[in-house]
This record gives sequence, C-alpha cells and structure tokens, in this order.
Amino acid sequence: MGRAGRRAIDETLPRMRAAWKLDFIVVNGENASHGNGLTGDHAKAFLQAGADVITLGDHAFDQRDMLQYIDSEPRIIRPLNFAKDAPGRGHGVFLATNGRKVLVTQVLGQVFMKRPFEDPFSHVEAVLKKYPAGGMVQASLVDVHCEATSEKMAMGHFCDGRASVVVGTHTHVPTGDAQILNKGTAYLSDAGMTGDYDSVIGMDKAEPMRRFITGMAKGRFTPADGEATLSGLYVETDDRTGRATRVVPVRQGGRLAPSGPAPLE
Repeated sequence: MGRAGRRAIDETLPRMRAAWKLDFIVVNGENASHGNGLTGDHAKAFLQAGADVITLGDHAFDQRDMLQYIDSEPRIIRPLNFAKDAPGRGHGVFLATNGRKVLVTQVLGQVFMKRPFEDPFSHVEAVLKKYPAGGMVQASLVDVHCEATSEKMAMGHFCDGRASVVVGTHTHVPTGDAQILNKGTAYLSDAGMTGDYDSVIGMDKAEPMRRFITGMAKGRFTPADGEATLSGLYVETDDRTGRATRVVPVRQGGRLAPSGPAPLE
C-alpha cells in the first residue's frame, strides 16, 4: 500500500527469503502505486526484491502503463475472471527452487464489488482441473480478491484438497483464521496489507475520517507514509500431494504484533 508498503517490501522481503529459506514468494501489488494499481517500475522493484510472482486485483489497470507492461512480464497475474479481452494472464505456472512447479492464479469476488465480474468459481474450477496439485504442479496458490469474507471462505472450501493455498486479499486488514482445511488446503480470509496501520486501511486518516463524520469530501485520499507492517502468510507444502503441512500468519515491522515461522533478526 503506497510508498510505505514498497519500502517494507524492499527492506524486509530479502531478509525473509534468506532467514526463512523461502522457495517461492507471491506479492499482491494491487495498491502499491499511490494507493491505486501498480506501475511497471514498481513491479520491477518487487521482482528485484525477491518476489517470484505479483498478483493484482480490481485496480489492476488503474496505472495506465500496466496495460502494456503486463503483456511483457509473465510474472504478473491479473484476475482470471476479468473481461476476456483484458491484457495479461489470469494464471501461470512458475519454477520454484529445485525445479518445482507452482501454479498461481487470482479471481475477483462478486459480492459487494463495484463491477459485475464473471463467476469466479467456474473459472477457478477450470484451472485447478488442468493443473492438479501433486501432479502437473507441486503446489498451487489461489489469490481470492474479495470484499466478503463469506465468499472467500466458500472459495476456500471449494478448492479444499485441490489447491495448496487459498488466501484472501483486498480488505487491507489481516484476519485471524489461518488454518489447514479438512482436505489439506491452507486458508486465510485476508492476508492484510503491507502498509502503515496508523491509517484508515492504508490511507492518511484525515480525509477518510472527515468523510465519515461530515459526509463531505474536502480532498483526495493519500496513502499514509509511516512505518509499515509487512503482512502475509507462510505455508509449507508436501511436493508429493500438494497439500499444506504448516500455515503461519506473517506480520513484520510497524505497529502490529510480530508473527512468522521464526523470529526475523
């Protein structure tokens, strides 16, 4: 989320990769550029910092240069259920360490979203059938970009046993329900934002509070720029089955209580 989030990725992600021996890293870049979308230059910076894949969301093309950049960079994934003629890709298979293959896909929810997107469940179904975890790929991750936690949970159960990880993004607040579902899929309703939590979902507090209190706008929303918390999810999986064996919420730096698979020095 904004400059604060980009700083946290640049400073913390390489340390995480080294300290926790991470094999594969997915970063959601949905609000990284001025709080709305992602520029090509900021995408390059995330990849240089250690991201293997970047997912987007409903603001995928708010930054106009992404319309062209996404076609030249296969490591950026936009929502699978966008319009059929949208640029870019909704899923991809990528190499992790030791030649292992990882499927990454993203869908947008329909509940409370501003635009009518196509059914996310049928789109995910087609991709997971094509790339079964523990078969065509060693692991698979579904980024479910939704407003409603109920829709995210439904997607988690829908993918249980067929995806290694289903993790929610979009609401900017980390949830406390990290778990391994009955058939082996790691699940979290929302990974939370990487940004300044002394804010209103990443925006400087003054303007959102003014609008809530008075019902009137005075200026534009601007991202808060204090010390950021890097939020996410750590998952270990079984290469043979694609099932999750360990899941731990990640929070490092900033105002939130730290969490992760081990202390980060």
